Order: sequence, then C-alpha cells, then structure tokens
Amino acid sequence: MSVLVFSGIVYAVSVVAGFLGSLTGLGGGVVVTPVLTLLLGVDFHYAIGATLVSVIATSSGAAAAYVKEGFSNIRAGMFLEIATTLGALAGAHLTAVIPTSALAVIFGAVLLYSAWHSLQRPPLVKEAVPDPLAVRLQINGAYPGPDGPIRYRVSRIKSGFGLMFGAGMLSGLLGIGSGAMKVVAMDQIMRFPFKVSTTTSNFMIGVTAAASAGIYLRRGYIDPGLAMPVMLGVLTGSMLGAPQLVGARTRVLRIVFAAVVGVLAVEMIYNGFSGGLP
Repeated sequence: MSVLVFSGIVYAVSVVAGFLGSLTGLGGGVVVTPVLTLLLGVDFHYAIGATLVSVIATSSGAAAAYVKEGFSNIRAGMFLEIATTLGALAGAHLTAVIPTSALAVIFGAVLLYSAWHSLQRPPLVKEAVPDPLAVRLQINGAYPGPDGPIRYRVSRIKSGFGLMFGAGMLSGLLGIGSGAMKVVAMDQIMRFPFKVSTTTSNFMIGVTAAASAGIYLRRGYIDPGLAMPVMLGVLTGSMLGAPQLVGARTRVLRIVFAAVVGVLAVEMIYNGFSGGLP
C-alpha cells in the first residue's frame, strides 16, 4: 500500500470518527485507535499518539460550536478538568510499564462498559434540592430546547470529580481523550442531560489529551506522517457533526454510541488476548 493510499484511508476513517465523536462526546479516538491497529497494522503506541492529537483537534473543532450554541457547561468543564488533567499525566507515565496486550484488554473493557452503561436509563427522581457544592460553584445551568432554555440541576459533584480522575488516567493510558468515561460520569452519576454531557466532554477532552500528549511526544510515539491525516480527518468530521446535534434525538445518540463502541471493544479484547495486535 502506497503512502498516499494509506493516508487517504486514514483520513476517511478519521472523518467518520470525528463526526461520531462530536455527536457523542467520544472524541474520535475510540474509532481511530482500533482501526489503525486492527485493520492497518499500526503499532498500538503510535496509534495512541496519533489519536491524542486527533482528540485535541476534535475538541477545538466541535467545542467552539457547542459553546456558541449554549450546550456546553463551561464552569463544570473547567472544574472537572482539574481531576482529568492530573489523571492524564499519571496514565501517560504508566504506558512505559504496561504491555500492549494488556492495554488493548483494558481499552476494550472500558469501552464495553461504557457502551452498556450508555443504554441504561437513569432512574426517575423527583426534583430535589441541588448539591450544595453545585450551587456554590454555579454549575447548574440550562441548554437550548425547542421551546426555549431547559434548566437542569447537577448532583453528586464529589463522586463525579473522583471519577474524572479515573477518566483522565484512561486518557493518558489509552489515548482516547476519556470522552466515553466522562460522558458516563456526567450523564449517569452527576445527572447532566445527555446533550450537555456530550458537549461538555468535547470541551474538556482537548485539555486532557494535551496533558498526556507531551509525554508521548517526548517518547517518540507521535509520528507527524500518521498524526496529520488523523488530525485533519477528525477535525473535518467534528465540524460536520456539530451542527447536527441540535436536532438529534438523545435515544438515537445513545444507540449509536453503544453500537460502535461495543463492536470495537469486543475486537480489542479478542486481539489483546490472542496477541493479534502489532
């Protein structure tokens, strides 16, 4: 396969990944990494390096549009980013001691859990007094709806903050921007509306990825020839996907999220155990 054909395939896959990532908060890495390793034979560590760059591109492309439209909760994102950045630095350092096969199994297990959890409907609860910490930090907010702004209240701030550290560690360890875990934490634990959790995740993942990308760059795992088509493709896809979120149905987003992530998770786990990764 020539370099031009290879770059074209990587770009096309990255466009699809960026489109999906902008709609679901995944960041594109959960699609790009398995495709690069399983289908194109790229070393797992170099795939992680390239997807970290793509995650930064996705965040830059989609987050600006979501902030302008009023979906992202900036206050919540900045607060939770403290935990994810610290976790990302810790995770990036662990890649030097964890074997590739183990990384693949961890990657698949995390995504499989995320796919299952995204389809679970949170239990119906009555309107309650919001978390005092959410009031103090002014994290409660509103997002655009068909008939005007829809207000929401956030709960369990401390639990969400703790989970964000774990999400950041997975970002640094696996190069996925931890968008999947962030969406699950905000949607299921902190009770953000799904559209708010996905857009706020897109706002956050760039900073999380940048924190660990420097470590990958220092170790030589970011190849410009691979990272460039991935970055351009994901950025293109994220810009195409951002305008589609306003009219998208939440249930459809959850199903797409679960289907794509579930298939890739099974593939990664199988190849991790069978030694089928480059």
